[in-house]
Amino acid sequence: MSVSAILIGSLMAGCSSPPTRGAGYRSGPVTVPSNYSSPIASFSAVSWQALPGWQEDDLSQAWPAWLKSCEALRMRNSELNWRQVCSQAVSVSVSDAQAIRRYFESNFQPFEIRNSAGSETGLITGYYEPVMNGSQTRTSLYNVPLYAYPNVWRQTRPNPGPSRAELMSSGILKGSEIAWVQDPVAAAFMQIQGSGKIRLQDGRVMRLGYAGNNEQPFKSFAQWLLDKKEINRSEATMQGISKWAKRNPDRVNDMLNANPRFVFFKELPGNVSADLGPTGALNVPLTTERSIAIDLQAMPLGAPVFLATTRPLSNQPLQKLVMAQDTGKAIVGGVRADYYWGSGDAAGELAGRMKQNGKMWVLLPR
Repeated sequence: MSVSAILIGSLMAGCSSPPTRGAGYRSGPVTVPSNYSSPIASFSAVSWQALPGWQEDDLSQAWPAWLKSCEALRMRNSELNWRQVCSQAVSVSVSDAQAIRRYFESNFQPFEIRNSAGSETGLITGYYEPVMNGSQTRTSLYNVPLYAYPNVWRQTRPNPGPSRAELMSSGILKGSEIAWVQDPVAAAFMQIQGSGKIRLQDGRVMRLGYAGNNEQPFKSFAQWLLDKKEINRSEATMQGISKWAKRNPDRVNDMLNANPRFVFFKELPGNVSADLGPTGALNVPLTTERSIAIDLQAMPLGAPVFLATTRPLSNQPLQKLVMAQDTGKAIVGGVRADYYWGSGDAAGELAGRMKQNGKMWVLLPR
């Protein structure tokens, strides 16, 4: 199951203008290799010079993420010739950025993506993997539970199930606790992200992945706070909401209950390296700042994508090769991506503030 990508930061005001076209741009008819087509996006072949920042990007940093995509793409039947381009990748040096650039330029054609309305610009948000201290048993410090999927629902799953408020008061979840953490708001953010790491007291790292939800619609508790004028839009971030919760501990549960959706977790295998990112929809670990979540109707899962946007709340360019290795229910549209910032609090701060305009080019095998 993919990492959920519904970000509180999407409530923030939009930022800078999209990047401008580079020299050598050429538009043309939709000529997509191997008859690939998208129901919600159109493609125009362009030159490599049309990708702003392509020559400046250190592609050796993107190469491990591409090799992870290849692990999955080799096993898939597709109208695109992934097997051939992935086979050729084996002979490329992992540390030779120029050889990697030649590989992509020789084996791929870049296509500018436009959405169904014809716009080349879309929304780029961010997500991350939370990391929290916690315990596998309840303690005086760690007393906020994270739950596995209820056994009682495994045979007959309700659709929809009880809301969060109903679940928390019903007793249905008793016995389904998978881990305990300290902060209920941090636990709620982990539910929004759909995965996370728990640092246990003995030094081990417990990795949790998405295991399902109660089939209730997602409603933003940030919006609940905005509607009640408890925060302003500049505070509608993970950081701003956490600060509000610390000022209003008696009202935290009411805020969390404003979102009826409830997410369940499963423990991932212990042989998964703690340094790797969570597993995305492609079933490979995500790579910090080189993986994105996309709309599967827009482009093929696993494809290389060149992204041109800006860093959160700034005009500083963010132009780099990334891999479409994940999906998310909130990621809808032809020019739409969720950028994976990595694990931990620093990544969470960037993800929580990211709502940028951007452009995307998908690279398809020749």
